[in-house]
Formats: sequence, structure tokens, C-alpha cells
Amino acid sequence: MSGYILAEDHATYNTLIGSRKKTALSFFSGAMGLDLGIEDAGFDVRLVCEVDKFCRQTISMNRPNTALIGDINDYSVEKIRDYSGLTKNEELDLVVGGPPCQAFSTAGKRNGLNDNRGNVFLKYLDIAIGLQPKVIVIENVRGLLSCPMQHRPHEQRGNRFSNIEFDELEGGALNFILEKLRNSGYAYSFNLYNAANFGTPQIRERVVIVCTRDTEKIPYLVPTHSENGDYSLEKWKTFRESIKDIEKHHHIDFPESRLKYYRMIKAGYNWRSLPIEVQKEALGKSFYAGGGKTGFLRRLAWDKPSPTVVTHPAMPATDLAHPEEDRPLSIEEYKRIQEFPDNWYLSGPLVQQYKQVGNAVPKSLGKAIGKLVYSLIEGDKVEEYINFPYSRYKRTSNQEWESDFSRMVEKINSKMSQAELTLC
Repeated sequence: MSGYILAEDHATYNTLIGSRKKTALSFFSGAMGLDLGIEDAGFDVRLVCEVDKFCRQTISMNRPNTALIGDINDYSVEKIRDYSGLTKNEELDLVVGGPPCQAFSTAGKRNGLNDNRGNVFLKYLDIAIGLQPKVIVIENVRGLLSCPMQHRPHEQRGNRFSNIEFDELEGGALNFILEKLRNSGYAYSFNLYNAANFGTPQIRERVVIVCTRDTEKIPYLVPTHSENGDYSLEKWKTFRESIKDIEKHHHIDFPESRLKYYRMIKAGYNWRSLPIEVQKEALGKSFYAGGGKTGFLRRLAWDKPSPTVVTHPAMPATDLAHPEEDRPLSIEEYKRIQEFPDNWYLSGPLVQQYKQVGNAVPKSLGKAIGKLVYSLIEGDKVEEYINFPYSRYKRTSNQEWESDFSRMVEKINSKMSQAELTLC
């Protein structure tokens, strides 16, 4: 009988196995990409929270025994604990979530916490702090690092206008969030992380804030890969590696008006490889607009990670075309790049499936988050990589960011003091 478990012993066995895992609650869970990584790191995701209809169907099909709730605004801390099956005195290990990022996007109006979606961010903070877990994790887009509490349009800045006020400082929204965490007894660290450094075959950068009640100095995530194999790590995974054995593809199509240009572009190149007159024809008015326009008419390279997958692979400014075939990436390729299992059911029509996968956190990044949190809870030593290039951008760690923000505050206070002296 060695190696076998009698049917009547299964409940006891499952209880014992479950007791070894850490408890986690997930919010804004989407198609559960982040949760899959958290689970791999040794967490039992007791509850997921998601409002999108198709994501909810995806969750229900893949995790039918996991508690699923809807709009976070409809739930109190007490209700959430109850739905999670947490006993009155049971301590929670982890609360993790990526509140809607549109309010903090590097594009758009950038209204920050004054946006309704920003208010959902605050609701998440209130719930997370109210649950009093050992660790809180917040995941978001790069724009969070620079988003003000209140955005002033660029055409209303300069010598002809009044000085920038405190609420209009870049990073004001994040400073507000950090103060709320500090005042609630949580220490934190954060950085901008490229998922490729953790084994994802994709260049995808996200801010991850890790907050704890019991540790003052919180290390950064532990990389497993580096671009060129530096730090004795494996090299970044490539698009070719990730999709090599897919047998069947389902995809949307490019319009013929763009296909005629794609037939002139080789793997790893975009519209810039076309003759100048063809570039102007292909891009139209966009040719004369500012910015790098790297997403126009873009074919992926075989031997590099994919660019960031988006919610639709055939939008004119964010094309994601196969390196050789004249089509956008398939949903099967999307799943591989974002590291969903091939058998992970996705609900809804194809465009909704792309959206679910495109919005997800890659599994490897989720696992890196989970492994760090697990080590913090257990008190294990975490390996640190000094001066590791976590992303393509500079000064994105909490120490550097706070130093830069403090200088901006000092500058604005100095201007306000000078103005008061002038009035006197």
C-alpha cells in the first residue's frame, strides 16, 4: 500500500497538504495569471475578486472550487473573510492585487486617484489593510511612478501660468499610497520589474510594491534570467523557445491594407525598414506625429523576447505580427508568452480571450513575487543582486524614487516661501 491513500483518508491528507501552504486572497484577478504564479510559489489562493464577465467565467471554469466575488466596492472586510473560509482568529498571509491601471497609464488623461478607477485603488488599499495580512502586494503599470494626484495639461504649464502645486507633482498619487501604508504600520519596497528577468519570454515592465508588517528592510524580487546571461543567470527566453511546439493556431486577421506592407517586412523589423515613400504611405498622418511609433507594422523577432502583449494584437499602433506568417499572434501564442497552461480555458469570443491574456500578469513574475513573500514570512534569507538592471528605466526603486520626490517637494516649498516673502 506504500504510496497510495485510501479514499476515506483523502480529506485528512488534503488538510495536511493545505496546512503547509500559505493563505492568499487575490483582487482584480483577471484570468488569474498572477495567481498561477503565486500558487506555484506555495500559496493557497482562497478567494479571487473580479468584475469582468468573461474573466469570471474563465475563473469559474478553471478554478470551480475557489471562492469568487465581484465588484470590490460591494464587500466589507468581514464579508471577504467569511467568503474566504478564514476562521475568526486565522491569520492571513498575503493579499495581492493589481487595481485597474488606466488611471495611472502613461497615456491618456492621467487623473490618478481623482479618477473613479483610482478610487477603486483606494478601496483595495482599505480592504487590504483592514484584512491585516502579513504581506500586501500591489502590482501596477509604470505610469504609477509619475502619476500626480491631479493632472495639469501640458498646455497650461510654463512661465505664463502659476507654479505647479503639491497635488500636481509627478508621483503624488504614489506618495499618497505610500503614506497610507506607512500610517497603517506597513513597511514597503518597490521597483519597476521587467518580466523577462524572471523567465517570461516577453519584455513587460510592471511596478510591484511589497509591504510587510514584520520586516523593515524588504529586498527586491530575485531574478532568474538576465539579458545576456550576466550575474551567472540564464539568458532571457525567446519567442522561438516559447511557441515552438504549438500545433494549431486561432487568430484574428490583419486587413489587406496592412498586409501588403507586412509582406515587405522581415522578422524583427517594423515600418522603419520600408522605403521612405512607402513609410509615409503606410503610416499616413501618423508618420509626421511625434514619438517612436515602434508598434506600427511590427514583426516579432524569433530570438528575442516578445514585446509587451496588449489587449488586441492587430491595432494599428500596437501590432504584434508573427515573425514570418502574415497574421497577428494567435491566442495560443499569447498564452505561451504570458505563460498560461495550454489547457487553460478562456471564456468568450476570440477578441475577449486576447483581452484577458493581454491584461494578465505573466506567471513567472507572479512566481517571483510569491517566492519573495514566502521567504519574508518564513524569515528566510533572500539573495540580493546589487545594481541589477531590473528594467530599462533608471531610478525606479523606492529609495531612488523617494529621494527624487523629496527634492521636488523641497523645490515647490522653496517657491511657495519665496512667493510669501514677495507678498510681505
